[in-house]
Amino acid sequence: MADSLKSKNAPEEKFQVSRRGFLKTGAAAAAMGVFGAIKAPSKIAEAAVSNYEYITPKKGQWSKLKPEPNYGGASVSYAEHNDQWLGTSKIVGTVKKFKEKEMGFALVAQGLLGPKAQAGFYTIGIRHPLSDALGWAISPIFGENIVDGQPKKEKLPIPDPEQMSMHIKDVAYYLRADEVGIGKMPEYGYYSDKMNPPMMGIIGGMVPRGTPLQDVPFTEKMPYVIVVAVEQHLETYLASTGYDGISDSQSFRCYHATANISIIMAKYIRELGYHARAHHFGNYGAVMAPCLIAAGMGELTRTGDCVAHPRMGFRNKVAAITTDLPLVPDKPIDFGMADFCRVCNKCSDNCPSQAITRDRDMVEYNGYLRWNSDFKKCAQFRASNDQGVSCGVCIKVCPWSSKESSWFHEAGIWIGSKGETASSLLKGIDDMFGYGTEIVDKYKWWLEWPELYKFEY
Repeated sequence: MADSLKSKNAPEEKFQVSRRGFLKTGAAAAAMGVFGAIKAPSKIAEAAVSNYEYITPKKGQWSKLKPEPNYGGASVSYAEHNDQWLGTSKIVGTVKKFKEKEMGFALVAQGLLGPKAQAGFYTIGIRHPLSDALGWAISPIFGENIVDGQPKKEKLPIPDPEQMSMHIKDVAYYLRADEVGIGKMPEYGYYSDKMNPPMMGIIGGMVPRGTPLQDVPFTEKMPYVIVVAVEQHLETYLASTGYDGISDSQSFRCYHATANISIIMAKYIRELGYHARAHHFGNYGAVMAPCLIAAGMGELTRTGDCVAHPRMGFRNKVAAITTDLPLVPDKPIDFGMADFCRVCNKCSDNCPSQAITRDRDMVEYNGYLRWNSDFKKCAQFRASNDQGVSCGVCIKVCPWSSKESSWFHEAGIWIGSKGETASSLLKGIDDMFGYGTEIVDKYKWWLEWPELYKFEY
């Protein structure tokens, strides 16, 4: 039987039901009467997997390998590109670019968030052997000569933009991306300055502690961005505390996968005769959150600038390719994330660092509205954590991130995308089944060495 996740500010344990036993006994059918309270269609399972406004492109499909986007049962609508909104994020002023070294982990690396956090960050990639191995595999592919390069002088004949977009998605799926989207690249989606040495060098233990971070102006400007995502392993998260060593390896595994996909795709596009630069964990020039939203890959959440996908939540890692290859951008999506986050608070309730706000409504931040969670407090805790390595508790507990694949869960996601009242219902069901706060021991396959969590500072 699963145990509950323990965190220092977790809510008191409440009555929970084994969801596996619930489904096996057939009691799930009785629960459909609850779904009727929000006027769900009589065939709830069918509605769950088809209730969105996807319109097949004129000349093809989403892609040939995946004819339609997989939203996991969420009720999704599409938003038009305009200057007042980025997807469902309201723009209320000038959105300014910022420097990479102003990011949370970069502040930690500079010692601006305390000596313990700085010492922990310089060893964060090497305190779990699997993370160390994955980081080693990423390190050869973060150089500028790998992520960027000159396109071939002769442009090859290519299909029209719509068919080319379908082809690019097929390339991503062929390279084992779990999801892919194409967006209009927001001008403010770039860093104003990259930092040198790069983050990968610090996390990989290749840069001495205290090395000054230099600003390197980043001036690229491309019309399109392709975003690829790889899911973090669900069963592993179900068996994890969310901040043990494997949680860090979960991130590194997906960073490695998306990095490889992005550099191959960028090189492929350059071979076609067009500019393309990969942006991955080892070498970002673009900020992933606005790229994700522009590419129809999700909405902002209560966690600040983390973007949740309708099916995966934010249990994934991403990379991007900026390019001038003629493409047709996807539209940003709306699946009710703002309404859900407004009433849920599960990430805030369980955050070990208490970095996630409990404010009901979004506030202005850098010219747009978001929930203003404390990214400095988050980064400080993740780097300082000596009870594990980093932290992913918010990913583990989010009701959009912790669902197994079944019609019942797709029905639940459909409910959660139907406004605040329905979101409260899904949150209640989620708590009843113990989603996110459980530890399912039967899925624990990895080895842990807690003595390696400790570090000197």
